Amino acid sequence: MSIPRFHLALPVTDLVETRVFYEEVLGCAPGRESSRWLDLAFFGHQLVLHLVDAADHPAAATNAVDGQDVPAGHFGPILEWDDWEALADRLRTRGVEFVIEPYLRFEGKAGEQGTFFMRDPSGNHLEFKTFRNIDMLFATDLDPED
Repeated sequence: MSIPRFHLALPVTDLVETRVFYEEVLGCAPGRESSRWLDLAFFGHQLVLHLVDAADHPAAATNAVDGQDVPAGHFGPILEWDDWEALADRLRTRGVEFVIEPYLRFEGKAGEQGTFFMRDPSGNHLEFKTFRNIDMLFATDLDPED
């Protein structure tokens, strides 16, 4: 099955700082750009970062998931297990602050996954996750309280 690439556009408050974060910290390749936006190759997908005034950047609400306050607005790739662990180690080495530290969510249940959350310089939340069994990506037998 071919999986289509997605396009996501996000507001950011500083293009220079944001470029450094996505290119140097996360390893994203640059694409087209202007004085008000920047395209990046984000784990095989197109991420467009649009410059906005700080007052126009939305705040993030949270929801409880598996005992964590998960930012309601977030995005991120689903990586292979070894790649997820390597990225988490690289981010720790660089001193990146996690919103939610890397851990195993829904441990021992359908949908068990590794996950961690972080923010970009504009406060946009990113989640990086992995599954030992990718067939559990859309598992439906989770406890609704999880």
